[in-house]
Amino acid sequence: MIPLTLISFPLTQPVAIFLLVLLIILLCPIIFRRLGIPQIVGLILSGVAVGPYGMNLLARDASFEIFGQVGILYLMFLAAVEIDMFHLKKNLGKGIVFGLLTFTIPMFLGVMGSRLAFGAGWDTCVLIASMYASHTLISYPIISRFGLQNAKAAVIAVCSTIVAVLLALLTLAGVVEAAEGEFSAARLLRLILMMLVYALVMGGLLRVCTKYFFRKFNDQVSQYIYVLAMVFVSSLSAQIIGLEAILGAFFAGLVLNRFIPIRSGLMGRIRFVGNAIFIPYFLIGVGMLINVHVIFKSWSVGWVALNMVAVAMLSKWLSAWAGGRLFGFGKTDRRLMFGLTSGKAAATIAATMIGFQHGLLNEDMMNGAVLMILVSCIVSTLTTQSASKRLRIERTEAELQAEGERVPGEFARQLVAVANPITAEGLMRMALLMRNRNNQNPVTALFVRNTDDVRTLEMGRNALRQAVAAAQAVDIEVNDIERYDINVVAGVVNEAKQARASDIMIGLHRKSNVVDTFYGSLIEQLLQESHKMIFMSRCFTPVETLNRMIVLVPDKAEYETGFQTWVERVGNLATQLAVKVIFIAYAATGSFISNVLEDEHFSIRHEYRELNSWDDFILLSADIGEEDLLLVVGARKGSISYSSDFESLPSYLGKNFARHNLVVIYPEQFGGN
Repeated sequence: MIPLTLISFPLTQPVAIFLLVLLIILLCPIIFRRLGIPQIVGLILSGVAVGPYGMNLLARDASFEIFGQVGILYLMFLAAVEIDMFHLKKNLGKGIVFGLLTFTIPMFLGVMGSRLAFGAGWDTCVLIASMYASHTLISYPIISRFGLQNAKAAVIAVCSTIVAVLLALLTLAGVVEAAEGEFSAARLLRLILMMLVYALVMGGLLRVCTKYFFRKFNDQVSQYIYVLAMVFVSSLSAQIIGLEAILGAFFAGLVLNRFIPIRSGLMGRIRFVGNAIFIPYFLIGVGMLINVHVIFKSWSVGWVALNMVAVAMLSKWLSAWAGGRLFGFGKTDRRLMFGLTSGKAAATIAATMIGFQHGLLNEDMMNGAVLMILVSCIVSTLTTQSASKRLRIERTEAELQAEGERVPGEFARQLVAVANPITAEGLMRMALLMRNRNNQNPVTALFVRNTDDVRTLEMGRNALRQAVAAAQAVDIEVNDIERYDINVVAGVVNEAKQARASDIMIGLHRKSNVVDTFYGSLIEQLLQESHKMIFMSRCFTPVETLNRMIVLVPDKAEYETGFQTWVERVGNLATQLAVKVIFIAYAATGSFISNVLEDEHFSIRHEYRELNSWDDFILLSADIGEEDLLLVVGARKGSISYSSDFESLPSYLGKNFARHNLVVIYPEQFGGN
């Protein structure tokens, strides 16, 4: 006999509830895409349909409360962790200005509009206006899907969210305290001071703990759980001092940003879990709060809802228009800013409930606010979808035009030679971080053997599995090859020719005895046999926790065939790691490096320290720490940039940088480019 809990509605059996939610998440994109409705709107409308005010298939129980709260925190965290910190710092001032605009204009229009339309008291008018002023990045997943996280308009809109939400929450707290007769300027000042202390203390703790944890634990599942725990620690700490949890989640994302490269398995897991479970759960939960029937109960509810929707949308549109014109943005960017800042959910829902509980909002106003949330979510999503498509087309056309103007070149075809399972994953991750984000070429993972020794075979095959897993974690196609050859060098050279590899990544030799050379006989032979770009990497710490990149460049390096290519690889690596790059180079070479970075539109923090002789490097290298990454650009004998200084460089590196993270780069030389 079938238990009644499985067939009675609303569902109460946990398996049945979760199954229905999964079916909504699964089928919603399929059904609504055919109707031309964005997935986000579809999830919200699905929540309306199955919720207590629709078909009553699901009740908004504790699971939706928990997953909904996790979803909004996850959304704010994802928005912060996906931002390129270079673009954030570059546009921070504009973000603050736009945040003030998108707060003050809705506040002014909201107070005046509510006073004229509803005849409410000033405290109620200010509360309603704060609901107009705040917004939620409910349409941010659309931005992420189109790869526009670092578009100026998107970065400014995300920055403005924190400013607007923070000011709206402070306004809400002031109105509530005034209603209770407890408002004082001293309490407000104390809250602001606690915010500053929170930012300093929490920021420092998160950085120190994350760096320590990532260096001790390389397992990405453990790293994901750690990151999620830190988001909730930051959110809970924010609530303890009187702030909203979403501010803590966003702050955690900003701090953890530099430890989570965009092209990493950890970022893939963060995006996957959020987009698959937490964020859809939150959107469905928002829909379940909305009662569309109230608009038909009386004309007063319809009038209130119409007024609130009109003022909320108009004020946010005016803010986006004014901010866009102030920053010199075009129509598409202004629409994108409006789309991102017009959605309302978390803070607006909180303000509505608090206002109703304290008697500042009557039932008509509360119902009108709920309907305003529904309309704003739909408008925000549709506008963001349309603007994102247009902006993506514009940026793609510009990129294609830029590609047409530059010297045509093929994206990297990388070969990663592995033999040690301890270093294989790090080698593969280093290679992937150097790839252009548009590179669709597969990477080749290679293990070369010239023996049938069981122990050697097992180690090599295990290393190959580690390398393949690292590439697959970031959805990069990988060809894993085990090759038998007369020696390792012959195997690498022959496979590089067969795979048409442009880059060869190998582990830097570690000296086994006092008479052994710094590079080792195999690497020295490889440099003689192959003129392809060769990277020799040795990292003692995870690349995500590095502080800086220091690049040592020889004189006349700009005349080598692979000059532009290695500069691009370094630029890609710095972009992924969000760290500062210091080029130690001769003056003429430094200007060529600058030109390449500018032509390729690399948005990285970098500076130049002039090199007049190799002796200068000895002085400049004194401040290179073990948490930095030293990249040395080498030169083969007979090439233009080769000098006698290279004879003593290996011994100097072996003596003074034995415990440092090091990458030695030998650019392609004697080629035909």
